[in-house]
Amino acid sequence: MRSSTGNRTTADGEGRERAGPGRDLSPLLAGAATGIAACGALLALMDSGSPLRGPCALFFLLAAPALAIAVALRGLDPFGRLVTALAGSVALDMLVAQAMLTVHRWSVTGGITAVAVLSLLLLLGTRVRRRAPARERPPEGVKQAKVP
Repeated sequence: MRSSTGNRTTADGEGRERAGPGRDLSPLLAGAATGIAACGALLALMDSGSPLRGPCALFFLLAAPALAIAVALRGLDPFGRLVTALAGSVALDMLVAQAMLTVHRWSVTGGITAVAVLSLLLLLGTRVRRRAPARERPPEGVKQAKVP
């Protein structure tokens, strides 16, 4: 084994970080997706005449609920989580559209707002649910008595 300087520690690949231009691609793509989704929501809410309004708003309508559902399903493998999150996102969008059409209150801004609120509620519900079991556990180092 030889050691080297920098991020690579051994010649056999143990402890080696990815090198090259693609090493920080995931955070960059996540930031770009967030920016596109936010831009789409803002363009739709402002009723802009931009040609980017439609594609960016559609991306927001798919990405916002998909992210909230994917966070809730952390236990699944990545591909299963992706497919389930996208299917749930389409289902949520269709339910919002159907509800708005049923009560004769369809509007683009109302749909964007409803999807954003429901996505935030899903995301916050997941955060609250994850924190709740931590409060019920005994402090570290304290053993619970077993009751027969």
